Amino acid sequence: MTTNRKLTLPLLAAALTVAGCSGATEQAGGDNAVMPMPGNDTMPGNDMMSMGMKADANDPPATQGYKKSMSDMMANMPEYTGDADADFMRQMKVHHGSAIAMAEVELRHGKDATARALAQKIIGDQRAEIAQIDAWLAARK
Repeated sequence: MTTNRKLTLPLLAAALTVAGCSGATEQAGGDNAVMPMPGNDTMPGNDMMSMGMKADANDPPATQGYKKSMSDMMANMPEYTGDADADFMRQMKVHHGSAIAMAEVELRHGKDATARALAQKIIGDQRAEIAQIDAWLAARK
């Protein structure tokens, strides 16, 4: 695998994570394009390590940070309960936390003013949504 291919998948995963947090409502390919999460046994081999997320000491620091944010997200996804609303909220909370972690990597290592501004906006937006999720979850107890 070439270096460019090694970077393509993590960057694609990062872009999809950011896009998923941006409020976009369309999905390429419809509902079948949604990546299954842990606990969904319908897709064998569904782990981030097989998708190029495995830590590599030779990766640049930013790549290591992005890979860590993605692998942490997948490792911290809560189990599904069968309650569609609660599952959505709990899964999105972890997903948003990963978006914040990725944005923080951009702020530490990125140079482009537009990318850095978006990262800062994502941090604020995702923290606000996490607070909304926490309030919703607390009200359901």
